[in-house]
Amino acid sequence: MLKSENKHRNGSTERTDRVYGYELVLDLKNCDTSRFNRESIDKFFTSICRLIHMEKCVVHFWDDIGVPLEDQQVEPHTKGTSAVCFILTSSIVVHTLDLLATTYVNIFSCKSFSPSQAIEFTAQWFGGDIANSHFLQRH
Repeated sequence: MLKSENKHRNGSTERTDRVYGYELVLDLKNCDTSRFNRESIDKFFTSICRLIHMEKCVVHFWDDIGVPLEDQQVEPHTKGTSAVCFILTSSIVVHTLDLLATTYVNIFSCKSFSPSQAIEFTAQWFGGDIANSHFLQRH
């Protein structure tokens, strides 16, 4: 485990090696945009939760479904589907960009999980190339 230094408001510091959370930040390029829909993303949440041993709770979507045509997103960096899957120990967030064939995924949990399994599965699910990934331990 990594050690970190916590600085208190009074200026004192303490060393800790206790990890309070784990976060995977993943960027995928050249994705299969046929996966950029509510049904597929919800199945992704179910499958990744099973794979990394998390309990799926509630899913919320943000997209152009039901939005009047004149109010829909048209810019490459905003047109797509965003979804938040609350899990018992925190959340999994997916942002897809239809016109750029890009997917951004964040998995945050207080419970540990295998980042390599999550990266491999997510890249396969969205049919994308791994452009960037970071795994953080929160102290």
